[in-house]
Amino acid sequence: HDILLQPVELIEGVPQTLEYLAARHELILFTKGDPQEQRAKIERSGVDHLFEHAVVVREKDVEAYLALASARSLSAEKTWMVGNSPKSDINPSLAAGWNAAFVPHERTWGLEKMDIHNPGPGRLLMLSAFADLTDHF
Repeated sequence: HDILLQPVELIEGVPQTLEYLAARHELILFTKGDPQEQRAKIERSGVDHLFEHAVVVREKDVEAYLALASARSLSAEKTWMVGNSPKSDINPSLAAGWNAAFVPHERTWGLEKMDIHNPGPGRLLMLSAFADLTDHF
């Protein structure tokens, strides 16, 4: 219950960067976890209005990325995943043929850390801060 009421702390530069990106691109928030908990976090974040869609799945694996691409008619060559988790954000999106931008964060859960592998045609950006996205998009 406490988790549902806890304030959401955004990483520095996230609101401004999302405003910039939303004016130029269709943004989809793709996250995993308990749907009720995640949707409550999205609403409390204050940036939910910048996303065209929010999709919550139990696990973000290759199949989930392929299903999202199919459901939203996303072109793998033009689609980018931005995230801080090699396990759930970067590796499965690249394996699905997407592009990925890795933005490391010191509080990434230990189970989400692993080496990054790019088995497909997708491009990989390694960024030091979320705000660096404005230099590429």
